[in-house]
Formats: sequence, structure tokens, C-alpha cells
Amino acid sequence: MSADRTGVLVMAHGTPGTPEEIAPFYTRIRRGSPPPAELLEELVGRYAAIGGTSPLTERTRAQVDGVAAALEAGSPGRFVVRFGAKYVAPTIEDGVAGLAAAGVRDVVGLVLTPHGSSMGSGEYFRRAEAAAAAAEPPLHLTVVPSWHRAAGFVPLLGARTRAVLDGLDPSVRGRTAVFFTAHSLPTRALAGGDPYPDQVAETGAAVAGALGLDDDPTVSWATAWQSAGRTPDPWIGPDLLAEIARVAAEGATAVVVCPVGFVADHLEVLYDLDIEARAAAEASGVAFARTPSLNDDPAFVALLADVVRAAAPGAP
Repeated sequence: MSADRTGVLVMAHGTPGTPEEIAPFYTRIRRGSPPPAELLEELVGRYAAIGGTSPLTERTRAQVDGVAAALEAGSPGRFVVRFGAKYVAPTIEDGVAGLAAAGVRDVVGLVLTPHGSSMGSGEYFRRAEAAAAAAEPPLHLTVVPSWHRAAGFVPLLGARTRAVLDGLDPSVRGRTAVFFTAHSLPTRALAGGDPYPDQVAETGAAVAGALGLDDDPTVSWATAWQSAGRTPDPWIGPDLLAEIARVAAEGATAVVVCPVGFVADHLEVLYDLDIEARAAAEASGVAFARTPSLNDDPAFVALLADVVRAAAPGAP
């Protein structure tokens, strides 16, 4: 391995590996402040409800391996891929160190979230940039601020949404509300014109347009937000659970959720949607369905590999 090869740092959130790791994980998310007992108990209960731990580590590893394989198949010997997580090992700094040890000098940084935000992907990039600058010799890092417009992304989401819509029981298809969701952020994080809300809305509108939802009188669609944190400051809305209640009161018979901001099965999908949002829909008397996660779908990892190639030094 040498400096003529390009490093690829794939970054993601990370998740506790065991129930015993949930408390320290939650403390790291809270920037070193241990969570109150009631919040920790609630989080442990959420993980228990989906099997004790999240499958995110396995799903992310499969995605990283898939990207590496796709890059190797298209450009043999050119790319060195390492993974770095925000809150668990191997960390972002570990990933950068691994690339430095491999002898690369140019690195492409990619976060496994399609939309850019200062509080989301921006935090990953700031840590990666600091680690790259501290390497000896320093590494040159090129980041991919967002990839929500990558060729093939909207068609993948559209195909999943169409399949779910077509698979609804005929008895509940009368008036279907489709929501395109992403993780909410505190509104203070949007100061200075953060692109995140507009990018998420753009993705939802693109999927709706690709499916012709505006031309279907039996379907409505909107962007909604989920998984807001337990803090006193306001978070981006409207909240998905409130939107489910609203459309049910207005006569909806089914709710379909396409989580455009999430690319793998994890707590925010398997609990916040499959359990919490489903329960809200059932309590409101409407059917509920969710689109399958992208996970390591070969078309998805190939899309990400193309994003990396386009950002790499020497790309046209």
C-alpha cells in the first residue's frame, strides 16, 4: 500500500454491542453527562423491545464491506477502505489512523447518512479533519457533504415505497398518507442556514414526484420528523406521531412511512417506527406500513462506491 492509493473513511453512528454497554454509550452521546435513571431505563427498554441490542453494527459492517468490494471490482487496487464510528470502537480517529498506517495520503470521507447537517455529518467531518491533520505526515481529506442527490438513490427509495403502497390490503387503501422521515435535530442547530431540512424535504419531494403521488387522489404525502431527543429546547417538526394523529382525524385509512434519512435497521427504525409509530397508528385506527431499509442492498452499496469515486482525487 502506498501514497498512490486513495483512502476511504466510511463513518457511521455506532451502537452498543451489549445491554451492559448502553449506559456508557448514552453518556458519550450526552457529551460525558450520565443520563438520568429514568431516561436510561427507558432506553434500555427500547433496546429490549427490539431484541436487547440493535443490529446496526452488523448492518453497517456489511455496508462498509459492500462499498469496499464495489470499489475493488471497479478500480482494482486503488482504494483502501476503513470504518470509523462516532460513539463506539473503531472510532473515527481509529479509522484515520488505520488509513495513515496503510500509507495513503489522500482520503475521501463519507458518512452513512444522505443529508448534510452541521450537527450530524458535520461533527463526523470535524473529527476526521482533526485526526487527518494530526497524522504524520498529515492526510489530505476530501469530504462528501451530502449524497442525497446521488444517481440511483431516489429510485431505490421510490421502488420500496411503491412496493409497500401496492402491498397494502385493499380494505385500507382508500386514503393513504405517505410520510418521508428523518431524524429531527434541535432547531438551534439550524442557525446560519443549515441545509439539512431542505435536503430532507427535497428527497421526499423527489420520491413523491418519481411515483406521481400528486396525481393520485387516494394518496397524500408530506415530510415529517422522528426520534427527537429529550431536551427542553425545540426540535424540528412536524413530529411524525402528531402527523399520524392528524391525518387519522382527517380521514386517512393507512399510513406509509419511508425513512429517507436512515440507511440501515437500527433503534430509530426498529423501535421508533416499527413499534412506537405503529402503535400510534393503531391507536388512531389506521393501518401502518414502513419501507424496508436499504442496508447492504447491492444497488445501494454500488451507489455509494460511485459517490466515493466521484469525490476521489483525479475524478472527472
